Amino acid sequence: MSDLITLTINGKSVQGKEGEYILNVARANDIFVPAVCYLTRCSPTLACRLCLVEADGKQVYSCNTKIKEGMNITTDTPNIAKERRAIMEVYDVNHPLQCGVCDQSGECELQNYSLYMKVDSQSYTIKDVPRPAANWGVMKYDPGLCIVCEKCVTVCKDMIGSNALSTVKRGADAIEKTFKDTMPKDAYSMWNKLNKSLIGFDEDSCTDCGECISVCPVGALVSSDFQYKSNAWELNKIPAANPHSADCAFMYYETKHESIENAEPKIYRVTNEHHYSTLNGAARFGYDFENKVQGKDEESFAKAVEAFKKADSIVFNSYITNEEAFILQKIANKTGAKLVNKDAYNYKRFLSAYSSTSGTTLYSSTLKDVHDSNFVISVGSYLKTDLPNARYALNNSVVINKGAALYFHPISDKVMEKIGKRGKTTEFVQYNPLSEESVLYLILDKFGKDLPQDIQAFIDSQKETRTKTIVETVKETVVEVIKDEETGEETEKKKVVSKKVNKEVEFEYTKLLDNLGLDEKFLDTLETLLAKKDTYSLIVGEDLYTHPKSENLAKLCGLIDKHTDFSIVIIPSQTNTLGVSLICDLSDTVSGSTVGYNEKADFQLSALGDGDLDMPALNQQEGTFTNIDKKVIPTNVAIDYKGYVLNDIANKVLEDDVEYTIEYTIELPEKAGFKAVEFDKLPNYFGNDRVEFRGYDLVPQEIVVPKTLEEGLNELSVTQVDEALSSTLTLLENETLIYRANPINQFNEFTAIAHEFAKDLQSGVFVSEELFEKLELEKGDKVKVSSNGTQLELNVYCDDQISGEIAYVSTFQKDLDTKALFDGYRFSKAVIKKA
Repeated sequence: MSDLITLTINGKSVQGKEGEYILNVARANDIFVPAVCYLTRCSPTLACRLCLVEADGKQVYSCNTKIKEGMNITTDTPNIAKERRAIMEVYDVNHPLQCGVCDQSGECELQNYSLYMKVDSQSYTIKDVPRPAANWGVMKYDPGLCIVCEKCVTVCKDMIGSNALSTVKRGADAIEKTFKDTMPKDAYSMWNKLNKSLIGFDEDSCTDCGECISVCPVGALVSSDFQYKSNAWELNKIPAANPHSADCAFMYYETKHESIENAEPKIYRVTNEHHYSTLNGAARFGYDFENKVQGKDEESFAKAVEAFKKADSIVFNSYITNEEAFILQKIANKTGAKLVNKDAYNYKRFLSAYSSTSGTTLYSSTLKDVHDSNFVISVGSYLKTDLPNARYALNNSVVINKGAALYFHPISDKVMEKIGKRGKTTEFVQYNPLSEESVLYLILDKFGKDLPQDIQAFIDSQKETRTKTIVETVKETVVEVIKDEETGEETEKKKVVSKKVNKEVEFEYTKLLDNLGLDEKFLDTLETLLAKKDTYSLIVGEDLYTHPKSENLAKLCGLIDKHTDFSIVIIPSQTNTLGVSLICDLSDTVSGSTVGYNEKADFQLSALGDGDLDMPALNQQEGTFTNIDKKVIPTNVAIDYKGYVLNDIANKVLEDDVEYTIEYTIELPEKAGFKAVEFDKLPNYFGNDRVEFRGYDLVPQEIVVPKTLEEGLNELSVTQVDEALSSTLTLLENETLIYRANPINQFNEFTAIAHEFAKDLQSGVFVSEELFEKLELEKGDKVKVSSNGTQLELNVYCDDQISGEIAYVSTFQKDLDTKALFDGYRFSKAVIKKA
């Protein structure tokens, strides 16, 4: 942990961590310093210059000046006040006076700071030039309102990693020279840049997360869908958690009545606390998926109760709360039914195998740990779409911490490849599926300490000595004879010269690289990436826990956790996969009569309105999720629901009388790491020091690790594994490798019905440009996909953000049974033909 430093701000003695900026330390201690351009978790831009302070008698920018022991800081002086006032006047030059209709009015930082600094007159002027507005898909950009604070550029680069935004030049008249001599220098510098710049957009790099909208301090970047729909001050902010993915990021549903005629609440937008957490596009734009039920269907409810009492299997997914999972477990205990959830079953099995070698019931890392590390490896996850917040964490590690990363995946992703490329700090490794064990053994080989004897023996068996030719510069002494032309005398002069020679050197090579299509150059690259790195994170994903050898992979991950300096995070594939896996006893096979909760079955409960009995969607429920950071966090009701809920059925089946579902929050199983805390006592906010106070952390349990790994590992040899499985993915000439994954921002059936995504719904097969051309396809075509004994006719799309002869198949539409193309594992061989 960094050493604490004591300093003084405005006469107040405070402490901060070594390396922190003055601005962050001031905020953490509730001392206000104005700043428009600065984002807490990103690098300083020095665009606004409002954060001027005086440190030890010298005027500095608090956003990029690090604290020192004993430093004496004053946040406001007459000269600083003059600079700030002038800066705000400059920002107001030619800024349109349309506050009455601007979407940001009421929460606009330009308004706030103009009032705070009492800007009641204007000293500066310049001719304006046309700056036409632009439509950038989910967002609109109005350069007339833009103050070029560069927050959007910074968050896209430092936090998101898309690098889709940048400052670009614009036409403008030059500022009159008299201003340079008469106005404060920081104000003039800022104005000079503002007068020449706009924000540029790279559509091919954008992943539609909308974080740029969130950070924009004015109305320059707004949601295309929200623009002119409501004034900000009319909306009610309801704290909640992202219902679509396992980050469960903090967010607000913002609601008000639908119209004068209809007083029912409606969600108008979703926002977040951008200084503290990041929100993906699914949460921001896929918000209106509520089930609009006007009353209770008593007849269907009675049938549902009987169906539960007679069910042999209860089939459900992990888009439910912890409390609902607990209710299903109680019903199963009562009736003897099996709980079938293949997603959570695979995750639970993987986590159990991981624990058998790591010695703890939970993995060791969080996304915050990934943010804070400086060397990250990701394997087995298509990060861009599986869990965008994990991609953001990796990017933040590389960009902000000046770290490095290795991204292993069979799909070449242009967005992921951009991360750190300017500094050559990331390496993308595209490999053939089923080679994941080689990656994990490589990590154990490079970073392992005191490995079990049989593991070390296998790793050593993969080693061999090879030679390579290197060019080496050598120095040698040369004697030069110099002859005097007049006397004829000769003298010798020695000098040292450099000479390049080829040299054969031996090095230790591991055949594990061969399985990944790598050679000895990768070893040199790895050494370069590892220079000056000391905190390590490993991200593993769904490819590993659906893998035919998932238990062995899990045990190898456990060994990495225990015998290396890596901390590990295992990405849950759905919102509450981790919570369900801890709460429920699960099966992966269906038998007998079935009841389905948001899944197809003999009797279906559905929040989509397509079942035998309606259920509330997650934006209509209060309860808790267990997120990827192993936190049990609350979410709240945004939209009213007038039908029956799962708790009503449980009361009948269990012969109980529990009024509210959240009464079960305190009963969540402590043996699985939950705590006996009532729902209404769960905290849900961030501190000014960026500490997250949301719910509580799960309590991991220590377990006994077998003394010999003969009990722990089923397989040791990568070669054996490859030979046993290679036939499953050996492609014939007419076959293509397909991958089970969704396009950006589509996670499930609920994102699919949200109006922002439903209006341009794309589901089916997504292929690279190379494969699109090879299959001789055109826009609007359909293809027949044959795999795993199933043939489907699907829409086909060209995804220019991937490369290689590979396709991915979406699964977010309930009525499109694309999951049948796969036999559990995320990869499959397929024949794709134009329909």
